[in-house]
Amino acid sequence: MERSLIEIAYEYVSGKKTSSSFKDIWAYVAKEAELTAEEAAKRISRFYTNLMLDGRFVTLGENEWDLRVRHTFDKVHIDMKDVYSDVDSEDEIDSEEKEEEDEYNAAFTEPDSENSDNFNIDGNEAEKTEESPAEDEEENN
Repeated sequence: MERSLIEIAYEYVSGKKTSSSFKDIWAYVAKEAELTAEEAAKRISRFYTNLMLDGRFVTLGENEWDLRVRHTFDKVHIDMKDVYSDVDSEDEIDSEEKEEEDEYNAAFTEPDSENSDNFNIDGNEAEKTEESPAEDEEENN
């Protein structure tokens, strides 16, 4: 029975006492699976995805990988508060960014109500027409 690439990787990493680089893991896997250079190039991205998704493996940063069971939760857990702490709050937006934002949004605001009668639906100035006295009387009734 043919072993999956991820099983070959598990065999390799579990046989080592320290973490391994992705490059080393992939070189071993490609050799053991007897992949040609063309096959390896086609399959490397899927293998990386599978490695990321397989709960037995953990990335230690700098593209170093190891088995999850060898590391404590605190060492491999990423606190999402730290990830999102870099997001600026509304108060931290500097004045230049605020001015640019206001300038951009001004293009989407409605024109003043007193001038809105002078523009047609596409924003171009409408032609002024004289209303006949009969039309004025109809509007007033």
